Amino acid sequence: MNLSEQPIDRRISTGIASLDVIMNGGLTENRLYLIEGSPGTGKTTLSMQFLLDGVRKGETGLYVTLSETKRELEGIARSHGWSLDGIEIYELVDPSESIESQAQYTMFEPSEIELGSTIQGVLKKVKDLNPSRVVLDSLSEMRLLSQGPLRYRRQILALKQFFVGRNCTTLMLDDHGGSESDQQLQSIAHGVIRLEQLLSDYGGERRRLRIIKHRGCDFIGGTHDVQLTRGGMKVFPRKTFEPVDGIVSEQQRSSGNEALDELLGGGLMAGTSALLLGPAGVGKSSTVTQYAVAAAERGERAVFFQFEESRHALMSRSKGLGLDLQKYIDAGLIAIHHLTPGEVTPSEFADCIRKAVEPDDQGRAVSVVSIDSLNGYLNSMPHEKFLTIQLHDLLQYLGRRGIVTLVVVAQHGMLGQSMQTPVDTSYLADSVILFRYFEAAGEIRQAISVVKKRTGSHERTIREFKLSDHGLVVGPPLREFRGVLAGTPEYVGDQQRLLQRKGRTNA
Repeated sequence: MNLSEQPIDRRISTGIASLDVIMNGGLTENRLYLIEGSPGTGKTTLSMQFLLDGVRKGETGLYVTLSETKRELEGIARSHGWSLDGIEIYELVDPSESIESQAQYTMFEPSEIELGSTIQGVLKKVKDLNPSRVVLDSLSEMRLLSQGPLRYRRQILALKQFFVGRNCTTLMLDDHGGSESDQQLQSIAHGVIRLEQLLSDYGGERRRLRIIKHRGCDFIGGTHDVQLTRGGMKVFPRKTFEPVDGIVSEQQRSSGNEALDELLGGGLMAGTSALLLGPAGVGKSSTVTQYAVAAAERGERAVFFQFEESRHALMSRSKGLGLDLQKYIDAGLIAIHHLTPGEVTPSEFADCIRKAVEPDDQGRAVSVVSIDSLNGYLNSMPHEKFLTIQLHDLLQYLGRRGIVTLVVVAQHGMLGQSMQTPVDTSYLADSVILFRYFEAAGEIRQAISVVKKRTGSHERTIREFKLSDHGLVVGPPLREFRGVLAGTPEYVGDQQRLLQRKGRTNA
């Protein structure tokens, strides 16, 4: 039999769907894996989810504990809303016996209990139960009992051969210390998953997961964010295995405003991104809302990701523009996600976007995504690095799905050369829409122009616009401007050509 004819090793789930994605299908069956991490990183939680997944599939699971009692493990399970029924818990030392015996001072005394007898107890339990999935918690105690690295390595090798020969998929939990013995242990295991816990400068602690190795298997490298919540461990892949770029429709996405579409050369092309750049209050978010409502009116879905403006403020502002978001929310065509600054991580945000843009139960696809704003995105994760690169990955991901992505950027300052952009991301976007205030006849007005569009032609003029209770109003091109590049556009043409400012306006 040549290599191509050999059967492919079967994969089994870790019990965490997103971790299976990272490992490109899960764990290889009948192999030994090392789960390492300092206390509190989630090793026990992950191993319980692994065993509970086996119970749901009718498999027998065994949890061998050297450090925690059965009652403690059951308490952990209850905190997540789980029941350990169907999982055999084997305590290596009976607590009642240790109290009555000579072990008053330590749970294990090397002079009384040798590592060999400890291992024999585990082997006997495995032979009697014949489990498909085994968790050994933890190797720290076994390392202390072995009294030397050579004996410790030999015992782990013997355990590996035994479990593989019994067709067991085994997780060994260990406190990661970074020592030479840990590296020897990694070389023995078929795969190594490392859990980490970091304290950020602001917000709660951050947990991460890394796949150190997975023999003969592809996986997504790097760090992936982790959350421990009631219900278990949540893992947020930093990216997913994506197919080669497919054919994206070249259809233009209309804003629902004829004059704005003319300015954009017919609209924004599907699968592209646009940067809406300008000072605070100039109308960037309202323009995004206009696009979202236009998509909903076509029966397409739109998703808002709000880092700053609350849901209530967004709803109130949109209502003032005559745009009723609530009816589209009730119809499932518009979704609003508000993210808490300091509590969200890059991988969590990316995972949230990936899930939000999946087709709904009726098969309706998302055509517009709003990220409002880039300032909030950067400020909500102040401890992170390379956020611009991660944003580029997100834009590429959405572009492959034919989604128009609108990214709002608020410039620092209101007028003149004092205006600054928090970070230069214009090279990432396919289009850049520039918003400015300008002065005319003693009034502050708003102007809009398109300074970049990769996917086609566009107007190079400046148009005035205003926000009214009937939505976004865009006027005809205004050519009599000066000082546009200086940051203080001034209109010096005929005042009669300007939009009439009657009725209610919304800034």
